[in-house]
Amino acid sequence: MAGQCQGGAGSPPALLVKIVMAGESCVGKTSIVRRYTDPTSPPAGAPTPSSYLATIGIDFKVKLVTFNDTRVKLQIWDTAGQERFHTLSTSYFRGAQGFVLVYDITNLESFQNITMWMKDIHEKAGDEVDVILLGNKCDKESERVVPKQKGEKLAWEHGIPFFETSAKDNVNIEDAFLVLTKEILEKCALWKPPWVPVPSGRNRRAPSHSLDGVGLSTGQPAC
Repeated sequence: MAGQCQGGAGSPPALLVKIVMAGESCVGKTSIVRRYTDPTSPPAGAPTPSSYLATIGIDFKVKLVTFNDTRVKLQIWDTAGQERFHTLSTSYFRGAQGFVLVYDITNLESFQNITMWMKDIHEKAGDEVDVILLGNKCDKESERVVPKQKGEKLAWEHGIPFFETSAKDNVNIEDAFLVLTKEILEKCALWKPPWVPVPSGRNRRAPSHSLDGVGLSTGQPAC
């Protein structure tokens, strides 16, 4: 299972995973990041000055989690969705292991542009990168213009997981990041035996299937 972890002086170094939020402006990317990285923060819609401010440029948050006894440092980049920041935002796609692609179920255009964002992701980060699709603001059912079935169909066409989420009500946020993290680690072969040092200075696979003692330095990318 994954969960928030507290690293101590004797803890093994965490594996670094870069995740990028993508999607149109005002679909709730920042609120999703805030809800996931700081569950105690006020939900979107609370009377805080920054609740509805569109991200200007780039920001990122960090969350440490444990996954099957392995410490993982999720570096979550929150990109701006406005067209004038598009080139800047997509420049941060390179080197990412995962993407959270978000649309607003009350905004048809944000859903229609998902294909464009998928193209950008594949062009900048490659075809093998892990992506999940989120239909956000499912708490606004009375304002829905994108049926859930359309989101499911689009995700199926791209072969990616799909969740309808609400940052306001904290619906499926944790589950979405859990699935993405699991897929990233599996693709990076981190469930296979860890690399261990040998006298020659080279590395070989350990005979055990345990992840204990993964010997990556702090801040080293997971893959």
